[in-house]
Amino acid sequence: MGLRTPLYDVLVSQGAKIIDFGGWDMPLAFGSQLEEHHAVRKNAGVFDVSHMGILDLSGPRTREFLRRLLANDVAKLTVPGRALYSCMLLPTGGVIDDLIVYFMADDWFRLVVNAGTRHKDLAWIGGQASAYGVAVRERPELAMLAVQGPNAVGQTLALLAPADRPGAARLARFSGVTLGSWFLARTGYTGEDGFEIMLPAGEAVDAWRALTAQGVAPCGLGARDTLRLEAGMNLYGNDMDEQHHPLESGLAWTVAFEPGRDFIGRDALERVRADGCRALVGLVLEERGVLRSHQEVSGPAPPDAVPGSRHPAPVIGQITSGSFSPTLNRAIALARVPQGTGPQVRIDIRGRLHAARVVKPPFVRDGKALIH
Repeated sequence: MGLRTPLYDVLVSQGAKIIDFGGWDMPLAFGSQLEEHHAVRKNAGVFDVSHMGILDLSGPRTREFLRRLLANDVAKLTVPGRALYSCMLLPTGGVIDDLIVYFMADDWFRLVVNAGTRHKDLAWIGGQASAYGVAVRERPELAMLAVQGPNAVGQTLALLAPADRPGAARLARFSGVTLGSWFLARTGYTGEDGFEIMLPAGEAVDAWRALTAQGVAPCGLGARDTLRLEAGMNLYGNDMDEQHHPLESGLAWTVAFEPGRDFIGRDALERVRADGCRALVGLVLEERGVLRSHQEVSGPAPPDAVPGSRHPAPVIGQITSGSFSPTLNRAIALARVPQGTGPQVRIDIRGRLHAARVVKPPFVRDGKALIH
């Protein structure tokens, strides 16, 4: 038996198919993964993400510490509640984890880290924090729900006291606000609008039941993965890890290279910037087939090649994440390839090469297809 979130029993009662996910018993789907995906794109869905790690960092030097710890710069956070996406790096530039940091107060920042990396994250952060006098507190007493979709905001507001609704409705994306015992953040992992709610574990079941009673679809990890891939969002362990740095993982935009800040991993990334590196690109399969992680990417076929044939060509890269896109009704992927690759490549699917088009993610955002 794995670890269980406070919602485990209600998830099972609603028909969840439970799988092991990084040592947690988590719902893969509640029925049709396809229907859950479309519910989020067209209406609203709710995910139990209580397995994520919530860490509160406090002390007068917390901002200074995070400017050293993270590749993105928390100096950008000047308004309480504002959030920032960043990678936390090794000195080699490899990604320990990707996370969201929230500015709560001058001496208090909140991090939300991945479930599968929470123990190494705690060890790394704790080891670095002591020199700054920063206290690191894990918050296992909090649960976390993600309500996502074009109607997610309205469905979430219905849970709040009337006096709290106007302020929550005006909350900008990548911002959060404390409402009583809840912290409501306008963030997510689906490419849709919505909220992530951090709340006491004892209140999570009632919130979940209220949302599903309103018609919000309960959703599992399967739909969460296809939604994030369509949105061009990285998955830790697939699209980046300790062996791969942000600049070859489509995350250069999360690295703040402004002068005067010596963050961990900066020297390694400066060398990479000077020497060049591979790129993470989007792929759309032009033929029938399924794209999966670890499939090899080769150069384009010569003009006289027979479609689907294995014509000799060098392998230039590898798919990091791949799946069928329910919104686009075709196979899509992220792949790590040399800079300048494109616009056509071939994918090895069970020993046969299939044509794919190189595109710039995201594939879908806010319910709209961006790739044709």
